[in-house]
Amino acid sequence: MNFLAHIYLSGENNLLKIGNFIADGIHGQPPENLPEEVKQGIVLHRFIDSFTDAHPVFRQSTKRLHPYYHHYSGVIIDIFYDHFLAHNWNNYHNQPLQGYTQDFYTLLQENENLLPEKTKGMVPYMIKQDWLGSYASTDGIAGILKQMDRRTANKSGMGNAVTQLTEFYEDFEEEFRVFFEDLRHYVKNKRNDL
Repeated sequence: MNFLAHIYLSGENNLLKIGNFIADGIHGQPPENLPEEVKQGIVLHRFIDSFTDAHPVFRQSTKRLHPYYHHYSGVIIDIFYDHFLAHNWNNYHNQPLQGYTQDFYTLLQENENLLPEKTKGMVPYMIKQDWLGSYASTDGIAGILKQMDRRTANKSGMGNAVTQLTEFYEDFEEEFRVFFEDLRHYVKNKRNDL
């Protein structure tokens, strides 16, 4: 899953959200100086990633893209699934998406001291371009995919993946719906164990 899903799956715990958000920038054990709930968010992020990568429905989605994008297929599906979460946000959360994302951006700004240096550099662009809110539209997803393609020096071809999103939209959306219900149930239990 990508940023929006990781944040959402943290529930209402702000420190857990921060940990879940920064986890990709933390290698190995979380730094000792982080608050315990931030460390738990990092651990939760890793549980989510492992569950996602092994889930048969997620794998079914990636197989549809594999002929085009090979090992980048999983990354693309992470982004597609964030699109479906954002696009259907009202089915999952009472607060409108725009308010939710703005609250999260404020949370990051107020807790900049908890962010790794690389994340600190990314956050202003994320806020200015409203990455989380942009997930709700296919145009927004197209922009995100093009940004990610540039990070691979355009080797991944991800910038073209909106074509498959559009072509197989209903299939991907149904797979997301089934997968996300399983993931939400799994994460609810994991959060209780942390």
